[in-house]
Amino acid sequence: MRKLRTIEMNRLSLEEFKEADKLPLIVVLDDVRSLHNVGSVFRSADAFRVEAVYLCGITATPPNAEIHKTALGGEDSVDWRYFERTEDAIEELHHQGVFVYSVEQVEGSTKLQDLNTQPPINTQHPPTNAQ
Repeated sequence: MRKLRTIEMNRLSLEEFKEADKLPLIVVLDDVRSLHNVGSVFRSADAFRVEAVYLCGITATPPNAEIHKTALGGEDSVDWRYFERTEDAIEELHHQGVFVYSVEQVEGSTKLQDLNTQPPINTQHPPTNAQ
């Protein structure tokens, strides 16, 4: 089996990517230390045409040679923003009406293949006690 070269992957040009429909997903990275992991998220976000990546706390931001080494240009195509505090990024998403999921590998967590991505009923508008 031969690994494809970047040029063989039929990636969209930067202009085509910016104009293309996006997956309505914003990935929020909270204090990710590894520059290679940050680059990997950008590369995956580019492949899946993710709407944006929010980088928070100590997470490094582009331009950065170590991020670029893994991102392979994804840091240029995918929109991104930096927030000093992750809470500010989450608060902004809530103000936009976005349902936020938190993903972490810990004991007792739900496996990604078992994740139900349907927001619980009435999470956006809690019931009132009107009589």
